[in-house]
Amino acid sequence: MSGILVIAEHRSGELRPVSLELIGAAQPLKAVTGGPLAVAIVGSGSANFVKSLAVAGVDEILVVPTPGGEPDPDTMAVAIAMLIESRAPGLVLLPHSVDSFGYAGAVAAAGGFGFATDVFQIRFDEGGCVATRGGYGQKVNIEVDFPGRSVAVLAVRSGAFKAPEGESTPAVTVVQMAAPRARARPIEYIEVAAGDDVDMTTAEFILSIGRGIGEEAKVAQFKDLADAVGATLGCSRPIADSGWLPKSRQVGQSGKTASACKLYVAMGVSGAIQHLAGMKHVSTIVAVNSDSAASIFNVATYGIVGDIFAVAEELRSHF
Repeated sequence: MSGILVIAEHRSGELRPVSLELIGAAQPLKAVTGGPLAVAIVGSGSANFVKSLAVAGVDEILVVPTPGGEPDPDTMAVAIAMLIESRAPGLVLLPHSVDSFGYAGAVAAAGGFGFATDVFQIRFDEGGCVATRGGYGQKVNIEVDFPGRSVAVLAVRSGAFKAPEGESTPAVTVVQMAAPRARARPIEYIEVAAGDDVDMTTAEFILSIGRGIGEEAKVAQFKDLADAVGATLGCSRPIADSGWLPKSRQVGQSGKTASACKLYVAMGVSGAIQHLAGMKHVSTIVAVNSDSAASIFNVATYGIVGDIFAVAEELRSHF
């Protein structure tokens, strides 16, 4: 191992939050790799993001200017391959995003590197890097290793890691490249209209419901409670799959990660591993469940064994 290379992402003149999350993922791995942590930003105006990327743990920022606006997939592939050749990192982290879908696989295939997508956990053992991702519709976790590969390229899930705190004073290096003949040219980004007006990743207080509510008619009671206490109503996968709440409100491995949540109240949530993956950044978890053996109590800060409807009514009576 000889260091970590993070590929930052920007769009429409803004640095994507996942860029800092990648640095957060890389921080604890630096000691294992035994090399520096470099962050590369490719594209027109890339130098504008240097200050934002100068966070704790970063040793060097590589600025790769390119002509035009947003970098196309061919330019990104050439730039990253060039950086891997010159810097010889053992681990390359980039976003698992609609942008990286156009170049990540091509970089790994051309270089003969190890490759995994939608990664939400990274560790090292005696055999090298081990990446964890979901499989079979997020029903199981799969560990992927890369025997015989000197470089592992990992596309990391947004929200899986926290952005680092603190600043640094990294070296800044401008890397020139000859832009390839692009086969595609970005014209305009059109954001997909959300099915709901909430962003679970930014909610600081979430009241989440699970299959314990029993029927769709009961959702209204908890929506009223969430509104009364100032919480954002979330849910586990069975609720979203049943169509009782929009998919955008699902917390979990195949839903959203409660990245900013400080207080998470889980009512009738059993605590399946897929759901717990979306709660891993939460500092305070309150669980209410009639089953004293429910897995949710293993991670809860506070637990109430009781009827969720009775607890909801009692809580609502105070607001």
